Amino acid sequence: MLSSFVFRGQFLRLVFLMTLLFRLLSHLPLSVLHNLGALLGWIVYLASPTYRRHLRAHTAQAGDWAVAVRTAAIAETGKALLELPYIWLRPQNQVVAQVVRTTGWELVEQAWQAGHSILFLTPHLGCFEITAQYCGAFQPITVLYRPPKLAWLQPLMEQGRGAHLKLAPADLGGVRNLMKALRRKEAVGILPDQVPGRGEGVWAPFFGRPAYTMTLAARLAESADTVLLIHAQRLVYGAGYHIKVRQFDEPLAETLEARVIQFNAALEKLIEDCPEQYLWSYNRYKVPAGVQPPDAQAPVIAASTSSDSAAGRS
Repeated sequence: MLSSFVFRGQFLRLVFLMTLLFRLLSHLPLSVLHNLGALLGWIVYLASPTYRRHLRAHTAQAGDWAVAVRTAAIAETGKALLELPYIWLRPQNQVVAQVVRTTGWELVEQAWQAGHSILFLTPHLGCFEITAQYCGAFQPITVLYRPPKLAWLQPLMEQGRGAHLKLAPADLGGVRNLMKALRRKEAVGILPDQVPGRGEGVWAPFFGRPAYTMTLAARLAESADTVLLIHAQRLVYGAGYHIKVRQFDEPLAETLEARVIQFNAALEKLIEDCPEQYLWSYNRYKVPAGVQPPDAQAPVIAASTSSDSAAGRS
């Protein structure tokens, strides 16, 4: 009993110290955070065999062009971690001011002016946290999120994201909130390359290997007037971010599975634009609990074949 009490006290003290450190980091300039983050990225890479294995295997799976940026990707992953305090806890006007350049933003403005609902697809590329913050500074946006594995981050995340965004938890209620937002002709944001739980995805090619991929984005696309791909490229020396927007202009495939493959192919092209800033260490190819591995199912259709057949049907 006493040992349990002591352990709880030590845990709470650790949570307090980590929260305090997170808040202190938010006061540092972005350039300093990115420099420290680059160092942190290498420390984690050298210290964690699992992290190192995932990053090396996933870049090799994508191809030589991804392997060529592996060294830069290690540093960029660390930057992604240490920029979070700034993005979550700084005032919104300061965060938005870090977006110093945009490409394709007129696509967003045109959709808003036309009164269209927008589905933003934002992969784990660049600073994916700032894209919704930037959009939320102009129009309402609802974003799907999962609570972090580190519980002490939950209130900090909700403080940072929830202050200017509408948060939809990754459950049935959250999906309903996303649908309601689209019906109100608002924007919604989702990470389409986040591995879903059992019954929430299908196996689809991602850089030539089957990856359990969420079907939610493909379902939401049926209800959205406009589907846009968006990411924020991290500029060198902490100079801010360059938000890039692309129209998903392919005709949507008729079947859900084919649409999932379409979206994965579109994400691949987006990642090729800035491969060093993709989160290659993310366990994209894991088999969620209760899900049959792909080799126990029918062969996965190649992305190019699916896209061709989808275009032919449309």
